[in-house]
Amino acid sequence: MIDTHCHLDAVEFDADRPLVAARAGAAGVTALVVPAVERANFGAVASVCREFPSCRSAFGIHPMYVDRAREEDIEALRDILRREPAVAIGEIGLDGFVEPRDEKSQAWWYAEQLKIARDFDLPVLLHVRRAVDAILKGLRDIRVPGAMGGIAHAFNGSRQQADEFIRLGFKLGFGGAMTHPRATKLRELAATLPLDSIVLETDAPDIPPEWLGGRRNEPAELPRIAAVLAELRDMRVEDLVAATTANALGVLPRLTFARR
Repeated sequence: MIDTHCHLDAVEFDADRPLVAARAGAAGVTALVVPAVERANFGAVASVCREFPSCRSAFGIHPMYVDRAREEDIEALRDILRREPAVAIGEIGLDGFVEPRDEKSQAWWYAEQLKIARDFDLPVLLHVRRAVDAILKGLRDIRVPGAMGGIAHAFNGSRQQADEFIRLGFKLGFGGAMTHPRATKLRELAATLPLDSIVLETDAPDIPPEWLGGRRNEPAELPRIAAVLAELRDMRVEDLVAATTANALGVLPRLTFARR
């Protein structure tokens, strides 16, 4: 089972990170993709992925952190991609929710990092909150590697938008938000999208599933999230896990050889 989006480097895990990783492994989560959010945590992501054999790194600058980014961080991103194994560029994208925000700056960083993904032949992990149409426009303008476009993380758009991501070679990430009974539109999407378009994620420590009651999320919750998705789709959880794992390996091919 693969957690395609988990911030194991986050300060919320500083007190018990080895235990969190051990619980994930005991639960059957054999690989975790750990995306960076800014230049300042590139080193932390790389360190976590060296320490824990199940972790795989992604490097990028998150749209909510561009206000403190500098243009030289673009070269720093290229440099760490030359030095460290990575399975994707991420977490990158646009955010139309946070206030205040600089949409022009977000758009510049998004475009520049799509170019880096193209140059390094890497898929992207996309933050798409309230910005799906603008994200899709960027992907049409700057095409990332077509056979493995990447993942629309924490997807919560329309079916039409989902279909466009799929057409562009992307998978859609589903996690804790889908477990809440009131998330009816999201649950309908999770139940009806083509199975080969879906990957699992936790976004730990964020987006806790319903049963955590707002407490810290962690990758060991992934099997129960998978069970909810299997129930929504009326299928065996074993089949759901096998399919989503294959999907993750297909869209993130370097997962299979990211280790030194």
